Amino acid sequence: MARPTTNSTAASPVTPGGSRNARPGRLSAGMACDTAFRIIARRHLAAVLAQHDGTCRGDPEALHQIRIALTHLRTAIRFFSPMVDDALRPKVWAELKWLNSQLGLVRDLDVAIERVVAETGDELALVAELQHWEEKRAESHRLLARTLQSARYRRLVEQTSSWIESGPWSTRRSKQAITLRRCPLADHAMAQLTDWETTLLRKARKLRRLDYEKRHKLRILNKRLTYSIESLEDLFAEKSLKKQKAILKQLRRAQKSLGRLNDDARGQTLAASLNEAVPTATIRFLDPKREKKLLRTASTSYRKLDKTKPLRLSDLSPDPEPEN
Repeated sequence: MARPTTNSTAASPVTPGGSRNARPGRLSAGMACDTAFRIIARRHLAAVLAQHDGTCRGDPEALHQIRIALTHLRTAIRFFSPMVDDALRPKVWAELKWLNSQLGLVRDLDVAIERVVAETGDELALVAELQHWEEKRAESHRLLARTLQSARYRRLVEQTSSWIESGPWSTRRSKQAITLRRCPLADHAMAQLTDWETTLLRKARKLRRLDYEKRHKLRILNKRLTYSIESLEDLFAEKSLKKQKAILKQLRRAQKSLGRLNDDARGQTLAASLNEAVPTATIRFLDPKREKKLLRTASTSYRKLDKTKPLRLSDLSPDPEPEN
């Protein structure tokens, strides 16, 4: 099952505070939710750090992977809500959202330029247009590199790592807090996945009628469900891998189509901002036929997903018997 790549040519200058513990282990069905959250969150924070240097150097793939890892981390925080909803969570969330916005601005430019080049090749008429976009991208990458080398970024990593390991959520003594932390991962996971899938499929039935904002929210929900199933890979029994892969196949197909629609909308917005320099730029991102095809693909994926048997507790591997 896919996870964000974590290879980087140079180690990040910041290390998660959780490194004082053993390397993140495997998840198990009976594991307490607080332990599971730490394992999953450590994995994804480590993946963010692994792509730090490549992103600072302007590598588009490293930028893409750091965004995936960050989205995985934010999804994990949502997945284990309300257990982790303490006084520090809003600040941690706000800083992660800030980082995501900084990465997103540059990634949008990368994707838009790739789209223009892929569709038009090396036509001489594009030289002036691409030069303008490339200048914009180069400046955005420089600003992003500064952000990733800033004191604010270092504080974000340190604060997030510390919060994952020993935030107020982990020591609250109320009966409800203790119950949430001790809840077996399998019970929480199935309840959350079922709820998110039900909501996704209900909203997806109206996909063709959704405006940009609502379609964007549907895409985010699709991504949360996909990433959560991926993060829980350790839990699935061998007999259930076929079902798990079938569900992920449809979610990823829908995600790809919705992602391209979102890239087109973002590219159109970026092109509009360059309209004075390149009057024809916006036209490249207006394609009703492409939009119709992508919506049809996503709708088909959701119909197939709706017909797929949902995940059940019986699909998870039981905890191994203790050795005598």
